[in-house]
Amino acid sequence: MSSSRDRNMHERLQRLRAITNSSAMNKASIIVDASKYINELKQKVSRLNQEIGTSQTPIDENQLPAQVTVETLEKGFLINVFSDKNSPGLLVSILEAFENLGLDVLDARVSCTDNFQLEAVGEESDNSIDAQVVKQAVLQAVRNWSEQD
Repeated sequence: MSSSRDRNMHERLQRLRAITNSSAMNKASIIVDASKYINELKQKVSRLNQEIGTSQTPIDENQLPAQVTVETLEKGFLINVFSDKNSPGLLVSILEAFENLGLDVLDARVSCTDNFQLEAVGEESDNSIDAQVVKQAVLQAVRNWSEQD
């Protein structure tokens, strides 16, 4: 029974080591590396939240060429973006926003024929952002795209 528990512990430590990109071999060093990794992620999230919070004036959604809705799911978000015109490059801009937030896209449907429609399910690993932060980041991506267009 003890060996099964030891094996499970070893497997969990190896997963932790892989997730945190640790090159450590012993348990204590893996845990120290994981702690550093978590702190780095917290700092990144804090920086991103500050950037979103202080980025320019509040975004006037009525002036943007796309509508954005974000709903909170059990673990993650349902993000919908709609524009009544074809919008080349908008998908890339939105996906970059997801990446900057640390959102992993679990499922997505996109249509870019006559109009632009995106429905995506995004999940974050540490639950440190809320739907409003995601919405503001996507709106900022739409704004950045429309200013370049």
